[in-house]
Amino acid sequence: MKWSEAAWSESQGIYNRIVDMPFIQGLINGTLPLDNFKFYIQQDSNYLEHFGRALSLIAARGPAQYVLDYLKFAEGAIVVENALHAGYFNQYGISGKAALSPACHYYTSYLLSTASLAQAEVAMAAVLPCFWIYKEVGDYIYKNQRLEGNPYQSWINTYAGEEFGELVKKAISISDAVAEKCSPAQRESMTEAFVTACRLEWLFWDSAWRQEKWEF
Repeated sequence: MKWSEAAWSESQGIYNRIVDMPFIQGLINGTLPLDNFKFYIQQDSNYLEHFGRALSLIAARGPAQYVLDYLKFAEGAIVVENALHAGYFNQYGISGKAALSPACHYYTSYLLSTASLAQAEVAMAAVLPCFWIYKEVGDYIYKNQRLEGNPYQSWINTYAGEEFGELVKKAISISDAVAEKCSPAQRESMTEAFVTACRLEWLFWDSAWRQEKWEF
């Protein structure tokens, strides 16, 4: 069994909980309150800035043959996806940057510390759920959505699209390739990082549903 298959199996229950969340069901039905989506877009913009930095750190620290791949991943996070957010910011009259929510702060701090200090292969595993979970969730929403008039259609199309799918396949294949050269203990560390990031994906969606803010 490939490392990615084992890691996904380990986190299957987390994914199942994600697609059952009211935030995701609201995207499917097009009934998600706009305030929740605006909160999510602002926090995701914050997240992507730090995610791009984490990917750049992996490019610098990882195996030489994958430097360009992770630089391209970083470019996608910072340029391509931020363009989608810029469209929503204009559409909904959002200006300026929001303060990081507790969940966004937690998730980005985890990725940056892992990308900076952990074994590069572990860092690759830690950033993988952001690719893979989003692709699976995007496909799930696309297959189950209300077919007409969904106000979040452009968001759905981005993550269920073929271009994003190819990027995800590349990230998974790289993780499997580096895992093959790791010891069992190192692969276990990769899986722990992957599962932790999957949990943080859940937390990020939940934070947007609750419109989580610092209490003081």
